[in-house]
Amino acid sequence: MTLPIHPSGPLAGRSVFLTGGAKGIGAAIARRLAADGARVTIADRDIATARALAAEIGASAVELDVTDLDLAQRTLLATGPHHVLVNNAGMDQHAYFTQTQIADWRLLLAVNLESVFATTHAALPAMQEAGFGRIINIASEAGRMGSRGAAVYAAAKGGVIAFTRSIARENGRRGITANVIAPGPIDTPMLRDAVAAGGDKLLDAMKGATLAGRLGTPEEVAAAVAFLASDGAAFITGETLGVSGGMGCGQ
Repeated sequence: MTLPIHPSGPLAGRSVFLTGGAKGIGAAIARRLAADGARVTIADRDIATARALAAEIGASAVELDVTDLDLAQRTLLATGPHHVLVNNAGMDQHAYFTQTQIADWRLLLAVNLESVFATTHAALPAMQEAGFGRIINIASEAGRMGSRGAAVYAAAKGGVIAFTRSIARENGRRGITANVIAPGPIDTPMLRDAVAAGGDKLLDAMKGATLAGRLGTPEEVAAAVAFLASDGAAFITGETLGVSGGMGCGQ
């Protein structure tokens, strides 16, 4: 399929591989990068929603369960080469650590951390050959601060941060940047579902944990991704950018 290339925009002509791009933060990222001129491949388990979004914004969509690491690598290679890799696919589990099981750990690590290993491993050789690349991994403030009731998720996101810094160190002189975005509480259907049992009290507590006193929006995360993918961020690598209303600096 020949994708339309926007004649202008900060990402004109660049190819992006985006995991978990069908809904929520991922969908906002897909819309923003496409609007900025990129050719976006949306990889998601929910292929129907991904295809609908792709048709709307002039992107392409592929079905992908990121826990199938071999498939993730084959899919990226089949749709590439890509200038920009955005690892957005993720999942959380709200339970105290003693209430979790080994199967829970394996699933959370596979989705949130191992998938990042797999796609990065597949994307890097072409970026190295081209002397250009942008790797942007979506983690969480939980990966920097820890999280009561989400220890394994926090550990996986902390692993994403350390891994990304290592990739930045290995590729800093190859024209490749690697950075992390750490969202705080972002107003998505997934967050609303997660806090449904806690009601307004829990939602207010999440807002109160930010210096801004509110939830963030998916579009605010997408704006940070677009910046890190652009030429304007060429001298930024190995960093973790909190999009969390100041949550990361405490109260």
